[in-house]
Formats: sequence, C-alpha cells, structure tokens
Amino acid sequence: MIAREMLRHPEAGLNPQGFLDDDPAKVSAKILGLPVFGPIDSLPDEVKNHSIDEILIAIPSGNGRLVRRIVDLSRKAGVSYRIIPGVYQVLSGAVSISQIHKVDIEDLLGREPVRLDIDAISKYLRGKRILVTGAGGSIGSEIVRQVARFGPEFMVLLGRGENSLFELELEVKTSFPNLKYKLVIADVQNRSKLEQVFREFRPQVVFHAAAHKHVPLMEGNPDQAIINNVGGTRNVAELALEWGVERFINISTDKAVNPTSVMGASKRIAEMVVRSIAAKAAPWQSFVSVRFGNVLGSRGSVIPIFKRQIAAGGPVTVTHPEMKRYFMTIPEAAQLVLEAAALPYNGKVYVLDMGEPVKIKNLAEDLIKLSGFTPYEDIDIIYTGLRPGEKLFEELLTAEEGTIPSPHEKIFIANQNGIDESFEEKLEYLLRVAQDGDKEEILSVIKMIVPTFRARLKDSVLYDIDA
Repeated sequence: MIAREMLRHPEAGLNPQGFLDDDPAKVSAKILGLPVFGPIDSLPDEVKNHSIDEILIAIPSGNGRLVRRIVDLSRKAGVSYRIIPGVYQVLSGAVSISQIHKVDIEDLLGREPVRLDIDAISKYLRGKRILVTGAGGSIGSEIVRQVARFGPEFMVLLGRGENSLFELELEVKTSFPNLKYKLVIADVQNRSKLEQVFREFRPQVVFHAAAHKHVPLMEGNPDQAIINNVGGTRNVAELALEWGVERFINISTDKAVNPTSVMGASKRIAEMVVRSIAAKAAPWQSFVSVRFGNVLGSRGSVIPIFKRQIAAGGPVTVTHPEMKRYFMTIPEAAQLVLEAAALPYNGKVYVLDMGEPVKIKNLAEDLIKLSGFTPYEDIDIIYTGLRPGEKLFEELLTAEEGTIPSPHEKIFIANQNGIDESFEEKLEYLLRVAQDGDKEEILSVIKMIVPTFRARLKDSVLYDIDA
C-alpha cells in the first residue's frame, strides 16, 4: 500500500527500490514491479548494493522486538529509518505517505495487537449514553476516542481541567463530527454536581478515569489522595448504582498491589469501594475495576520528561539503575478496558497482561539513541535515588490474590478476598480524617483497611505502620 502511494505521488520525493521480507516464499518475487531482495537480516548488504538512503518499516502488526531489530540493522548500515503507524492508529486499514514518521519509543516497546471482540463491545456501547470522568486526561481522552468509534447515542465528557477538555473538544469536532456530546466541568468530589449530571443525562455506561495519580505528590498530600481517589470514586459509583447505570468501569493501577505509596493504597481502597457497591447491584448491572501499569506518553510519565531532558542536552535522570516498570501504549490500554467491560461479570478486578517489564535505564538509552545521540557520550544518564512511595518493581498481583483466566487472552481476573464487614465504618472514618488533614491518622487507617500497605519515610526506608 505504501509503495503504491509512493509510485502515485513522485512529487513526494520517495522512490521505492524494493522490499525485505523474512518469508522465503516472497524472496525474488516482484510486487508492483519492485523486487523482494531478501530477508530482513540482509538489510546492510542490500543498502550497499542498491545505494539505499532510507529504510521504511511497514509492519503495522510487528512487535517492539522486530522494530528494534530493524532499527539496529539500519543504524549499522548508516541509513535513516522511519515507520508507518501501528494497527492502533491505522484502524481503517488505509495508510498514506503523510503518516510516515520517525521511529519512536512506542514502536520499540510495541506488542502484538489486541484482538478485540468488536461485537461484544458494540453491544454495550452502540446507541448508549456514556459518561467518562477524567475525560481530559491521557486515559480518559483515549477512552473517549475509542468509544466514539462505536456509535454511542451521546457522550458526557466530564473533567475539572478546562484546558484539557477544551483541547479534547477541538479534536472531537475534527475526528468525530457526528458525535453528540456535552462537556461538563465538574469535580468528582462534588457529589451534588455529579447528581445533577446523572439526573440530566442518565448515563448507561460510566468509565471512571478521574484520579490523582502522581506518587510523590500524593505522598506529600495524602488527604487529597483519599478525598479524590476514594471519596470521588464512591460518589460516582454510588450515583451509578442509584441511577441504574448498566456498566461501571473503574480505572485502577498496578500500584494498588502491596502498595508502598498513598496513591497506590488509595486506588486499592477505591477498588474495594467498587466491589462493595457491586454487591448491591441488580442482576443486569456490572461494577468492575481494571488494573494496569504505566502507559507510554501519558502526562507526567517518564517519556515526555526524558524527551525534554534530551532536548536540553541532558543529563537524563533515572531514579535507580534496576528500576523496572510495565508499559503499554495508551490506545492498547483503552482498548483492553473496553474489552474488559464487555465481560459478563460483576464485582471483579481485572488485570491486564502488561507483557514483560522494562528497565527504565534501557528506556532512557533507547530514547537517547532514537534522538540521534550516543548514551553516556553525547547525553549522560544519572541516578537520583528512589522517590517517596516508589518501588523498584511494580507487581500486578499480590501473592495472596493470584488470577484465573478470562475469555480474553490478555485479561485476567484477580482472586479477591471478601470485604470486611467493618469496611464501610472504616471508610467513613478514613474520609473524615482525610478532611481533617491528619496525615499520621490517615496512614494508620489505610493500614487497617489495606493490611499489606507499607508506608515510606523521607529517607526512602520502608516501614510497617504497626511497627
């Protein structure tokens, strides 16, 4: 497709010479009159034999390992390289020359594409009224994009940041001109405002993505983590139950597992809130949480920070040489959230298959190389030490939980212990001490609700609240 586009538009200055393909049956064949020179590993030789200037990676379904292999061969051959969008971006199956772009870190970390059960997702979204909280955020806005493709009757895009919602509206008007929607500036902590939203729009499906997510900031402001992440979730979920919402999907995080941070603990308690409300749901209602790791390129994630540091000439700062994180592209995460919501269960915590964890140090090195520099020579990497609340390695499951498979290969169901009978009482007390801003009491009550919670002192030494 891309070669045909080049031949049709010679004014673009791109002159295709041939293909490389690992399929032996294609070698020596001709496609559009262009030869298949040989396998991918022959790239350096073919570059020399045919005076190639640039390599174009046109494998939308290729994983990050394959892209990295081609990038390394291209660098070895001394030629530039670019890529066409992955399947997440090219949903229509059509590509054009204008979509060719430089290889980015997302391309190196890409995995096999998600196989979506389109019929199951369409069944609960098409023609329905959808509410997305935190709609201006990285995950919330991508959920909006993904849902919009399924033809909902109406969407309520709720958030408290006017700038992010303004930018989202500009995109929606261009990309989804037929979408009926309403922007609502509201805080999930404001229950009376939320009730007005439910009364006016009567949503049938709710995606709850609004949350405070920055670990170090929440360590310093634990009251706000609890008020927003726990209290806000309770507000939205309780109103969803009261107003007959069919499906409620809470966006959670791997930091909720054996939490060492207030942010992680707040998300774990939010999962418990959703499960407690699920126990009161009607047979036709579903209240679930979906837990996943870091998403590439989200606001405040390491990628934009590293890019700014590289642009400034370095150094790139990494907290610890052994720091590892799970990563997923924003579109993949959003698609799996939609898929998980289609599963026929209530009260579950779903865990997304995040693939293999990635060393942050390696991520920094890759990004420096992709920017045209040599790590430790042109751009240095320095280590700054773990920040309050951080772990070296995120866990998706606690040892006690374990998982069982779901009908989808990339979605698992966490085994959950029953919720303590005193949970509601402890929850009320936690929200009360959060309103009072009593940091030590907040930590103590969190420990009562989440026994695996371990707080972190300023010197980054873990300690148990009971110790």
